[in-house]
Amino acid sequence: MHPDWTRRERPLRLERRLAFPDYEATRRFLEQAGALSEREGVYPDISFGRTYVNMTLHADDNATELSDAQHRFVTALDTLQPTDTNEAHP
Repeated sequence: MHPDWTRRERPLRLERRLAFPDYEATRRFLEQAGALSEREGVYPDISFGRTYVNMTLHADDNATELSDAQHRFVTALDTLQPTDTNEAHP
């Protein structure tokens, strides 16, 4: 899992902000993330702007850990994002 993911405890979730150089790169990532969600059956909360995407994966109700499927999704999602563009752009 990429180190930019942050684990929060209340409620249990993983969060990450991804930055992109322009809207085209953001849109391309969102399309790929959407296809990945459909394939894996994992649907994170997503908010985005022109050059960033915020992702949050919540644990299932009453779960003490995120599911294996959610961890697989995070690992696969990390391959969609180049590691050198994680800094936020204004």
